[in-house]
Amino acid sequence: MIKIELSRLDNDFNMEAVNDTGNKILLDGSPADGGHNRGMRPMQTLLAAMGACSAIDIVSILRKQREELKDIKITVTGERQKDVTPSLYTEVHAHYKLFGNIDQDKAQKAVSLSVEKYCSVAKTLEKTAKVTYSFEILK
Repeated sequence: MIKIELSRLDNDFNMEAVNDTGNKILLDGSPADGGHNRGMRPMQTLLAAMGACSAIDIVSILRKQREELKDIKITVTGERQKDVTPSLYTEVHAHYKLFGNIDQDKAQKAVSLSVEKYCSVAKTLEKTAKVTYSFEILK
């Protein structure tokens, strides 16, 4: 079982989430909702989680393929439903920048396996959103 403890840090929406090993993230609401931008909004953390989840997959796959990945940078964007509550994601796109001397076909395989098969967050999001991806290799 996964357990996350949340503690309120102010009289509004600023929260600290802590996992069972003591790692922390800060969350908050937008100023329009009465928050103070002192942390990521909950729906932003979902996009960050997808990026991190798929990064772990991609790094692992490229290591197994003995590819020389020096760095990875990911931009995840999402579009949400308008004027409804709850406002779910309808579109999510992840763009991966892979740095190093990496074979194009192996990079394509690693990214597609992650997003389409292994990343639990992407698989969760695809229940309500069209999840797409792209990548580029930078030497």
